[in-house]
Amino acid sequence: MSDPSPARAIARTPEREDKRSFLQKLAEFIHPGPDSADELIQTLAEAEDNHIINGESRLMLEGVIRMADMTAGDVMVASPRMDLLNIEDPFDQLMYQVIETAHSRFPVYEGETENIIGILLAKDLLKLQRAPELNIRALLRPAVFVPESKGLNDLLRQFRDNRNHLAIVIDEFGRTAGLITIEDVLEQIVGEIEDEFDIADDEGDIFGLPDRSFRVSGDTSLARVSEAFGVNLENARQDHDGPDFDTLGGLIAHEMGHVPRRGEKYVLAGLQFVVLHTRAGAVRWFKVSPVLSGTGAKTSV
Repeated sequence: MSDPSPARAIARTPEREDKRSFLQKLAEFIHPGPDSADELIQTLAEAEDNHIINGESRLMLEGVIRMADMTAGDVMVASPRMDLLNIEDPFDQLMYQVIETAHSRFPVYEGETENIIGILLAKDLLKLQRAPELNIRALLRPAVFVPESKGLNDLLRQFRDNRNHLAIVIDEFGRTAGLITIEDVLEQIVGEIEDEFDIADDEGDIFGLPDRSFRVSGDTSLARVSEAFGVNLENARQDHDGPDFDTLGGLIAHEMGHVPRRGEKYVLAGLQFVVLHTRAGAVRWFKVSPVLSGTGAKTSV
């Protein structure tokens, strides 16, 4: 027996039944779907109000939608704030930088900082400690370079497919503009990913350390710091006619005249402020301790 003709086979396949009611069709005709990202986000807000989705789901979905219009240049760590390793530095110096900055991956340069020759994983540096005869160049992973205009959606796919966690961002002239990690991209969806330095707002912002110094959040108000340490930070500042600041991090950055980097120190009102941790251009944590000599302000690295 011959196979039925294609026409008969098609005829025997029933069309998909439209199970929408007349009222549903009429409602969709009167209220069509969203025509823009903003309308879609508004629809998500309405879905939360109607208890169709919860608040956390709405924020994540909004992040996915907004990320479609974002590029690597929008969320990268700018080049002045990149922590780099010099391949010519001795092992002890490299190990010190790795411990101080607490990153897991580092761009490595040779000669000029623009000349990035690879990426070093912190765990790979330990191999040199066990086998000093190894050449650090052999431990470097290839550096991935992406343009500032690289869309975050495409970059996330590239990170996933190539199993990379870090990329160097270059500008239109081929110069290093910054770096971006897979964490930077994911945070656009899920919000800030907490690390060991992060604490809940209700857990406090000033902590005593074993060496009798203190760990102080950069978001702590100047009034609270002044009260806790018995000083007046506003009166001690160099620029008395400058702008007003509410937080410790804002005042110290202004007094130093630049975005503080990890390890930098500043003395103000008889207190030494050491930058412990920075993120997105702001100081997250200071180590604060009294100094015995002088109450003036000075900067050191």
